[in-house]
Amino acid sequence: MGISNILFILLLAGGIIFFTINVRKIIRNINLGKDIDRNDNKPLRWKTMARVALGQSKMVTRPLAGIMHIFVYVGFVIINIEVLEIIIDGIFGTHRVFSFLGSFYNFLIGLFEFLAIATMFGCIVFLIRRNIGRIKRFWSKEMTIWPRSDANIILITEILLMSAFLTMNGCDFLLQQSGHVAKAGAFPISSLIAILFSGMNPHSLEMLEKSCWWFHIIGIIAFLNYLPYSKHFHILLAFPNVYYSNLQPKGEFNNLEAVTNEVKLMFDPNAANAAPPAAPGRFGAKDVTDLTWKQLMDSYSCTECGRCTSSCPANQTGKLLSPRKIMMDTRKRLEEVGKNLDKNGVPQEDGKSLLGDYITPEELWACTSCNACVQECPVDIDPLSLIVEMRRFLVMEQSAAPSGLNLMFTNIENNGAPWQFPPTDRLNWVSEK
Repeated sequence: MGISNILFILLLAGGIIFFTINVRKIIRNINLGKDIDRNDNKPLRWKTMARVALGQSKMVTRPLAGIMHIFVYVGFVIINIEVLEIIIDGIFGTHRVFSFLGSFYNFLIGLFEFLAIATMFGCIVFLIRRNIGRIKRFWSKEMTIWPRSDANIILITEILLMSAFLTMNGCDFLLQQSGHVAKAGAFPISSLIAILFSGMNPHSLEMLEKSCWWFHIIGIIAFLNYLPYSKHFHILLAFPNVYYSNLQPKGEFNNLEAVTNEVKLMFDPNAANAAPPAAPGRFGAKDVTDLTWKQLMDSYSCTECGRCTSSCPANQTGKLLSPRKIMMDTRKRLEEVGKNLDKNGVPQEDGKSLLGDYITPEELWACTSCNACVQECPVDIDPLSLIVEMRRFLVMEQSAAPSGLNLMFTNIENNGAPWQFPPTDRLNWVSEK
């Protein structure tokens, strides 16, 4: 085992340890949310995950972006199967250790190269759409410098990684042709690229191949450790997020357990003799810890693609509401709470909250509860559930509903209906004049 093998092992171990530490923090942050049972109807959950997360069914509703995303998604995931071979070669100093697979290995390498080209093409299209086409949903006011830069960094990184992969293969192809290394693999794309290096001597080719090899593996480790800081963490969370998505019909709201228990006690003749119920917790949500772990997972799963906001009728009419901003703000606040926890060891009040410091009541009341954002999300995120919980807090904890709603509440209390006349007059409109 040489020095390069030892350096590789240290680099790999360090990258995995650092990634694990950051992922554990994200899991800790998600678990700050309230418990909710999402283990029902497992067959339907597996089916939904296969259709939405694996099958990309919601992505292709916008064909160009959907097809390009499939190129990048399939290409990047499958190509990284060859990372296993790179890791083994890096540890033991071997060369294409899986070449014993023979013709199947040739097929895999050839497939990887075609997928690398597809990935690069998809990334280039996305870069053009974002930076030259300047599609409106990528330039909304919540898409500040960092969110836009984050997307560009990932796209450029993927192009560079695929370029290094093809250059590495091209050099290896020439070295195999000259007999300096054993023949292994088929190179339908990189053999064409190899024309650019055909005049180089074997030593220079070997140096270029090793440079691309190191760039490729260091880039992958760096990319892995960049994910927890990026919106692209959805690469890891998309599947569990879809699996644990809400299976209830859209528009069906849940009832607060404390309120339900109070109503049941009102109709229970034996309630007077029963033990007094425990004091209810906070109604609705003021901060991230009032949300469920699934809602917090939603915030980390958000790809910031803006499909929710571009489909939101409130946003389209110029109101402040942006479902994407709701999710981005939730993640920012959760990260802030997590850093506070890292610093102090125990949860401490910092004088801030999600509602008020990040999200305003005006945004929440602009929502029409139409579920367009939920329908559009490619990974089944539910921004509406967060909006409803924060509305509940405003109404039930702060009595801060808009005047129109307060009038409706009064009418329901007095008349049993939203209208401003008694039940005895409800059928007057059908009476003959």
